[in-house]
Amino acid sequence: MKKTAILFLAFCASISMNAQIVTPQASPSAKVTQVVGLTDVSLDYSRPAMRGRTIFGDLVPFNKLWRTGANKNSIITFSTDVKVGGKDLKAGSYAIFTTPGESVWEINFYSDTENWGTPQNWDASKVAAIVKANPSKLGEKVESFTIAISNITADGAHLEISWDNTKVAIPFEVPTDAAVTASISKVMAGPGSDDYYAAAVYYLNSGKDINKAKEWIDKAITMSEKPAYWQLRQQSLIYAKAGDKKGAITVAKKSLAGAEAAGNADYVKMNKDSLKEWGGM
Repeated sequence: MKKTAILFLAFCASISMNAQIVTPQASPSAKVTQVVGLTDVSLDYSRPAMRGRTIFGDLVPFNKLWRTGANKNSIITFSTDVKVGGKDLKAGSYAIFTTPGESVWEINFYSDTENWGTPQNWDASKVAAIVKANPSKLGEKVESFTIAISNITADGAHLEISWDNTKVAIPFEVPTDAAVTASISKVMAGPGSDDYYAAAVYYLNSGKDINKAKEWIDKAITMSEKPAYWQLRQQSLIYAKAGDKKGAITVAKKSLAGAEAAGNADYVKMNKDSLKEWGGM
C-alpha cells in the first residue's frame, strides 16, 4: 500500500513538472513584409493594446525616448539603401526609437537591434538617421499599436505608426529608377565578360561546339581589364581542345605566371602538367 502511494505521488509530480499553461501574449508579435519598388521592407514588432488607457502624454510620456511598441525592439529592415525623410540610410536592420511630442515626433533609426526596450546607454554613433515628423489626429481610435507600410509607389512609401487617435507618417524613398536604369543599360549593352566566360566554360565541360567556346572565351578575355589566372587556365584548355596547341601553350604560360604570383599551388601544378602534355616545357 505504501509503495503504491509513493508511485502515485511520483506520477502526480511528473505531470505537474511537465504541464505548461499557454496563454495569449499581452502584446502579440507581428511581422510585416512588403516590396516597395525593387526593395524588400520588413517589420518585426510587438502590438500592445490601449485597454482603456490614455496613450500619448500619459502611458507614453511626451518628449521622452520610447521603445515604440513593447517587448523587444521594433525592427525595420531594408534590402537596399534608402532615403528616410530625406536622410540616407544604408541597407540593413534598424531598431525604431521615437520621442513623441504634441506637435513633433523625432524618429531614430538605431543600428543596434538587440535591446529589450530603450538602451541603458544610448550610443549616438549607432544612430543611422534621425527624422522629424508631425503627428496627425485620427477620426477613430486604433486599439492595438500598429506599424505599417502604406502609400506605396514604385519609388517609395510611408512608414506609419498609429495608436489611440494618433498617426505619424515617415516617407521613405527606394532606388528603383537607378536599379532599373542600370539593368536596362546592362541588357541593352549585350553580354558582359562574365556571361561570355560562363558560356564558354559550359560548352567546354559539356562537350558542345568547341569553336563557339573559343569565340566566347576570347571575347571574355578581351573584355577583361586584367584576366585572372583561372580564366586564362580555361582559355588554354579550350584552345587545346580546339586543336590550337601553340595558342594553348602561350595562354597556359600566362596562367602559370599569374598562379605563381598569387601563390596558388593547385593552379601552378595544373598548368605545368598541361604544358608538359602539350610540349611547352
